[in-house]
Amino acid sequence: MLQYPEIDPVAIAIGPLQVHWYGLMYLFGFVAAWWLGTRRAARPGSGWTAQQVSDLVFYSALGVIVGGRVGYTLFYNFSGFLNDPVSIVKLWQGGMSFHGGALGVLVAFWLFARKTGKRYFEVADFIVPMVPIGLCAGRIGNFINGELWGRTSDVPWAMVFPNDPSQLARHPSQLYQSLMEGLLLFIVLWLYSARPRPAGAVTGLFGVGYGTARIVGEFFRQPDAHLGFIAFDWLTMGMLLSTPMVLIGLGMMVWAYRNNPVPGAVTR
Repeated sequence: MLQYPEIDPVAIAIGPLQVHWYGLMYLFGFVAAWWLGTRRAARPGSGWTAQQVSDLVFYSALGVIVGGRVGYTLFYNFSGFLNDPVSIVKLWQGGMSFHGGALGVLVAFWLFARKTGKRYFEVADFIVPMVPIGLCAGRIGNFINGELWGRTSDVPWAMVFPNDPSQLARHPSQLYQSLMEGLLLFIVLWLYSARPRPAGAVTGLFGVGYGTARIVGEFFRQPDAHLGFIAFDWLTMGMLLSTPMVLIGLGMMVWAYRNNPVPGAVTR
């Protein structure tokens, strides 16, 4: 068993002002997306400007925060919302949902496309390869906070998390998810999107990749205490929400390759 490296979740404290590592992880994800996006925009013929990348990252950040909070409330804490409707704006109490954030980002893409006159999938396909960097950082933030830990295990790298009332050795599932949903998915999407693809294909691959990685990760992650298993003593809310992502992503890729030409390809 490995010793959990206890890290103060507060990175910087100046009087009453506290900056948490979790918030810094979000900031790192947005900055990384902006940096990677500006690099791609600088390529000849990209059709993007640095200002457009900055604006898109800003729209996406709003989508993540608003959608993530609303999604958490609806998917994971609806009863708490009914008891205290104001809790939906209490971001400092924690609680964000990736799936809600994803829906918020999709809306942000639509608003940005409408403002700039770009096609929807032109926007989505451009930015989604950068998203896994933020997911990677976010899961590391979960690990630093000692939250969303894994199921009990006797593997040599199992850890006891200080916030866990049971004090049992568990999978560091936050790190598993950081690698699968973050680093691995980033590499796959970055390489796949480096060459011209039919409109919608890159976005579809993101859905397939994230949904699959999340479902696999859920087998190691402890279900939320107030939800438990949804069914069959193994189905979790994360699995339930991720399965449509895989199916829709596969459908999008099939549709993209059947209906949309590859940019720059010679048709005969």
